[in-house]
Amino acid sequence: MNSFRLFGMEGCKDFATQVAYHLDSELHKHVEEYFADHECYVRSDVNVRNCDCYVIQSLYSDAKETVGDKFTKLLFFIASLKDASARRVTAVIPYMAFARQDRKTESRAPITARYVAQLLESVTTDRVLTMDAHNLSAEQCSFRIPIDNLEAKNILADYVATQQIIREQAARLVCLSPDSGGAGRTKRFRHALSARLGIPIKTVYLDKTHDGKIIEGEAIAGDVEGKLVVVIDDMISSAATLVECDKAIKSQGGELWAGCATHPLFVGRINENLSSIDRVIVTDTIKPHRLTPESARKVHTISVARFFASAIRRTHDEGGSISDLLK
Repeated sequence: MNSFRLFGMEGCKDFATQVAYHLDSELHKHVEEYFADHECYVRSDVNVRNCDCYVIQSLYSDAKETVGDKFTKLLFFIASLKDASARRVTAVIPYMAFARQDRKTESRAPITARYVAQLLESVTTDRVLTMDAHNLSAEQCSFRIPIDNLEAKNILADYVATQQIIREQAARLVCLSPDSGGAGRTKRFRHALSARLGIPIKTVYLDKTHDGKIIEGEAIAGDVEGKLVVVIDDMISSAATLVECDKAIKSQGGELWAGCATHPLFVGRINENLSSIDRVIVTDTIKPHRLTPESARKVHTISVARFFASAIRRTHDEGGSISDLLK
């Protein structure tokens, strides 16, 4: 690992520290500052000539920085590493921001998922490592450089399958996708959970509509009467969709056990919406900081730092299979 350099941006330092621990490595020193006018300054504090560099930065806003702040610093840092003769730079982005706008939904709408890819390519990023892209097909088509998309399905399924009520009432289980577009993700989770419990599990989905930013769930396509339902999504933003799922499930005689998602954005009216939800299961790609103590008690967070560390090691060793890791 002599040519290996691992950097954790300040906005993602806790997660990066865990990744470094699982790699039996260190976070290499770098400088991050803001000038008086809030222009950023970032550079490596160690030699990176002919090194294989990994930069960890999850793109979400927090109390100190906006998404734009974090993305700009990531771009500038990658460019500075390449200017310092780094052999290869991989952007490790646990949560990829701007990915939800992946196509034109109305006249003159921006396709920000593609613009993010173009900007990362423009600073000569060699590879991107992320987790549970909002629309994997759109993301893969946007990038002209290698991109590895990790999936949290096995990690989430491991946790759900160990819960006593799930093991006792496995025959009642149903997995629900909050929209038809997420059906593929829900099916992959269902297969993982079914394999662990040793029983077949059905998938249903919510017939959801958007009126601007207002979300309405009209009906569930599939039978949930008398069922114990697990909702699967790539992210929970304000939890408005989860509330609509809960209403639809109850109206059709079912019971929501938990909402599972990879990315806990937790914005807007998150605390108000979680008041009617009993259980939420997420990963630590994003560090929640907007939850009240009451809401936080409902949220169980599973670390994916070891998973990212394994993917980084396989990439650095040049020959390890990411596909095998996903199995």
